[in-house]
Amino acid sequence: MAKAEKKKVEDADTDLIAAINAGRVERFQELVTRYQGKLYNFGLKMCGDSRDAEDMVQDTFLNVFKYLKDFRHETKFRNWLYRVATSTCLKRRRKSKYAPDRELSLDEFLPKDEADISDTVPQWAAQPLAQVLNEELAQRLKTAIVELPEKYRLVLVLRDVEGFSTTETADILKLSVANVKVRLHRARLALREDLKGYFKNE
Repeated sequence: MAKAEKKKVEDADTDLIAAINAGRVERFQELVTRYQGKLYNFGLKMCGDSRDAEDMVQDTFLNVFKYLKDFRHETKFRNWLYRVATSTCLKRRRKSKYAPDRELSLDEFLPKDEADISDTVPQWAAQPLAQVLNEELAQRLKTAIVELPEKYRLVLVLRDVEGFSTTETADILKLSVANVKVRLHRARLALREDLKGYFKNE
């Protein structure tokens, strides 16, 4: 998204939030319409199940409606919204029958030197998911993302799929930028290993 377009969206969010908080609660539906598709896709990648994703979106907007008056514009509304969605998603994920019995550790992927951690978006993340080589790979990629331990999956989805910057991802998850970079590096290495053979030069 271009800077001018991002600014336009931020200004539109600010005006809409001001109207809702001033008593025009009927306009909350505009906020829902603006973000429900994006949040559903986020929930689907995080939860791996459509019903859990739908419930996550509903719970997120209930929380947003409840706490919107507390939003102080100290961060972008979109960042705050995804912070609420992330918290909601993690709570729902832990209750879901689709949650794994245990999560694998990616500690072995941690580079010895932080200088070795690249912040470059990988090849697969630079393309729309539906266009990644073929449907088989797209499905395998979706499965690989869902199977990542949640703390790595969250960073990867926010950074590489949703398009948040490293700093924004750190803000949403309340982590340090260095921590985000480490988790993102581990997640990308795990995906690269899982998708070995598709991206030989990755």
